[in-house]
Amino acid sequence: MSRISIVVISENYTDSRWCLDELAEIMECHRRFRQVVLPVFHYVEPSYVRHHRGAFGVAFQRRSQQRSYIEDADYLFQVWRRALRDAANLAGWHLKSKSEQYHVIQRIVQDVLQKLDNASLSITDYPVGLQSRAQDVIRLLKAQPRTACTVLGIWGMGGSGKSTLAKVIYNQIHREFSDKSFLADIREAWGTNRGQIDLQEQLLRGILKVKKMKIHSIEWGKAMIKKTLSGTTALLVLDDVNKDEQLQALCRSRTWICPGSVVIITTRDVRVLDALTPDHVIRTKEMDESESLELFSFHAFKKERPRDDFIKLSKQVVSHCGGLPLALEVLGSYLHERTKQEWTSVLSKIEMIPNDRVQEKLRISFDGLSDDMERGIFLDICFFFIGKERTYVTKILDGCGLYAEIGITVLIERSLIKVEKNNKLGMHDLLRDMGREIVRERSPEEPEKRSHLWFHDDVLDVLTEHTATKTIEGLTLKLPRSSSVRISTKAFEKMKRLRLLQFDQVQLDGDYGHLPNHLKWVYWAGFPLKCTPDNFYPKNVVAIDLRHSNLKIAWKEPQFLERLKYLNLSHSMCLTNTPDFSKLPNLEKLILKDCPSLSKVHKSIGNLRKILFINLKDCKSLRNLPRMFYKLQSLETLIISGCSKIDKLEEDIVQMESMTTLIANNTAVKQVPFSIVKLKSIGYISLCGYEGLPCDVFPSLIWSWMSPALNPLSSIHSFGGMSSSLVSMDIHSRNLGDLSSMLSSLSKLRSVWVQCRSECQLTQDFRRILDELYDVNVTAMETYTLQISRHPLRSLLIGMGIYYQVINTLSNSISQGLNACGSSDIILPGDNYPCWSAHIGEGHSLLFEVPQVSHCHPKGMILCVIYSSNPENTADECLIGVLIVNYTKCFIQLYKRDTVSSLKDEEWQDIVSNLAPHDKVEIFVVFGHGLTVQKTALYLIFGESTDRKMEASPKSMTPVSMLVNN
Repeated sequence: MSRISIVVISENYTDSRWCLDELAEIMECHRRFRQVVLPVFHYVEPSYVRHHRGAFGVAFQRRSQQRSYIEDADYLFQVWRRALRDAANLAGWHLKSKSEQYHVIQRIVQDVLQKLDNASLSITDYPVGLQSRAQDVIRLLKAQPRTACTVLGIWGMGGSGKSTLAKVIYNQIHREFSDKSFLADIREAWGTNRGQIDLQEQLLRGILKVKKMKIHSIEWGKAMIKKTLSGTTALLVLDDVNKDEQLQALCRSRTWICPGSVVIITTRDVRVLDALTPDHVIRTKEMDESESLELFSFHAFKKERPRDDFIKLSKQVVSHCGGLPLALEVLGSYLHERTKQEWTSVLSKIEMIPNDRVQEKLRISFDGLSDDMERGIFLDICFFFIGKERTYVTKILDGCGLYAEIGITVLIERSLIKVEKNNKLGMHDLLRDMGREIVRERSPEEPEKRSHLWFHDDVLDVLTEHTATKTIEGLTLKLPRSSSVRISTKAFEKMKRLRLLQFDQVQLDGDYGHLPNHLKWVYWAGFPLKCTPDNFYPKNVVAIDLRHSNLKIAWKEPQFLERLKYLNLSHSMCLTNTPDFSKLPNLEKLILKDCPSLSKVHKSIGNLRKILFINLKDCKSLRNLPRMFYKLQSLETLIISGCSKIDKLEEDIVQMESMTTLIANNTAVKQVPFSIVKLKSIGYISLCGYEGLPCDVFPSLIWSWMSPALNPLSSIHSFGGMSSSLVSMDIHSRNLGDLSSMLSSLSKLRSVWVQCRSECQLTQDFRRILDELYDVNVTAMETYTLQISRHPLRSLLIGMGIYYQVINTLSNSISQGLNACGSSDIILPGDNYPCWSAHIGEGHSLLFEVPQVSHCHPKGMILCVIYSSNPENTADECLIGVLIVNYTKCFIQLYKRDTVSSLKDEEWQDIVSNLAPHDKVEIFVVFGHGLTVQKTALYLIFGESTDRKMEASPKSMTPVSMLVNN
């Protein structure tokens, strides 16, 4: 098949049926196989070809009049029209006169020669989505100064398309370099007898353009490479690097690289990039559903879309592949021309036993782990801890003696796991399946001899047949609530090494003393008993999670659990009292959320010297906290929201010297203790939802944070140790008084949200204070304007709400639109996004009115800031804060950079959901030294009331996304 087709289209082109048939075939190859098509419009306008107008249209009409002589005329004319339209939409050449003919031919020849350049590398036949990804990377490379070398890392799990992306980038930029070399499959070649020297010779042959190169030793090769690379501007791609020693031999440091050179390294282990301190590290992302289906279809059906009768099955396979290109290609090819019954059989099989070719590629990273501890951590996460918070998992696995802190870091660096939103551990489904298959294949016929048991039937067989062995280290079993299965505790007698136990709605009969003493994690949702047996608790347990239990009391006698750090009894409807805590010396986290019958907290809670977090949310029967509670000097976070019968917080709260967060919404507190202002570490206080309070309760509290000189109530309340570290206050009140003075006096206030209910009115002073808040931060910066005006504009996008993924899609369009001279109309790409409202302002602030959008509500914001800066300054380093003022609703929000990343999704969503049509809102963006804001724009995103949402990125994206374009 030809790699390039040149199509010359003239006015009378359609007079030839052979030409039309050939064009249809060429455009089909273009669609299916990405064949390059170069149209030449010979004395005819491309638009006439596209729409069948003018003389070209007349000729096509003549052809149409011959329909009665053509078999299947309707179908053929549809095919021809599409082929002509698609060809006219391609970039080509328009020959308008004979005088242009020579130059056009020269350009065509040059273009074809470049496309046929032998230096180009062979890539996949179906490069779905690769061009856009490659262009994103190339833009990064071109933004780098030519006065220095550029090092780019491409990092990701096996089969994610790292090497293919590197090849596409190489093909598109290699002509800019006279000297270049692409070293493929370094990991594999390194292990052969002469692999190391062969790679050095290959590198030098490419750079020096010689056919032969003889190197006698590794060290001699290093010297030659250093001398060669440092003396020429080169493009070097090092593919699949997995060891430091490989870079040591091929490109030891940046000092080896000539300014203007580009070095691209692909790897599964981000740590190996450290030696060259890369300028950018790109993590490969999974393909989205549309791209996945297209790539799979090319391999399974040899066309862009599945056959109509295979669409449902195709989507099931695509879902299983999780956007991994390798899996889509392998399974698509395997299923090509198979029957529906065979497809169904394959789907059932891969859910149990993953495909060998895919597993072989993925397993390279697992086998490359340095010791059994790292491999053990990976397997434990595969089976039990996907979606669990990283710190929680670390403490449990540390309790198992696995050194989890460094182990989890290594797994992240090797692309085997990732940290997702809210610090939770994530893993690609195919990596999870690989880990489970590794365990299964060790004993495929005898599940009792595996280290981890998770498959429902296998677990039930082992437990009901009493065939367990000491090999078992982890076990999970989930049963429906209606299940009548009861398991004897004797089934656990031989599991001497059982560390991790996960039950859901399981009922045991017999002596709980049969449970192994080595258990470190007990997760038992729906624990069936009213009280735990005295011999239930293993002495070395680290975490106990008995959520949704039937417990009325946790235990009758105090349990000595020296290593217990985490206790969760939340959603236990019958629990009336907390446990006795007197023998839990190392407890750090206590969760008793939504225990509506809980009426008493045991006074021994004051003995918890290492407690960091307590959640009593929605314990509606709880009337008070014992005095000993206030002696918890280590406690950092206390949540008592929804404890509607708690009517008082004691002045003794001042003893809780480590407290950073107090969330006490919707309680019955009559008086806020003024001693709270003496807490030196307090960072966030939320006191929303109070009812029936005196009008002056909250103003007194707020004034108490001020310096005595500015405090009008200082004669009544005088405090010597005011808090100076308050991060955020969230206060609802009937009358907050003079907001101007409050805002101007709060000490080190980093984030404020004050929402007034009715009486509070904005004054001129209020507006003046807002201006002052900005002036304080930018006055010193203004002097830099002249110095940095010569630097190019950059853009910063800050996304708020639920449409995070839109940020990446729209960044270029927004930036280009704002940079366009005199332009204020921005066209946002894509038909499937929600409604948009664009507002653009000059400088650092933007005043707008929220528009009325029929049947839609605000769902998110994208704030775009165009700024200029010195090259060494970036917005993510110099952003100080974002101030949002709603003049209609009378509230303000000020977020500084050091607190903004800690806000949760729902908090950002609260900001957006507070906006209503016709609200007058102003946004201020505050930068530090070295940056000058040129323009500010807000894209307000509206979605349907049915909460149609865009899915968030799988990557570790925070509620505020920052993207800097150079």
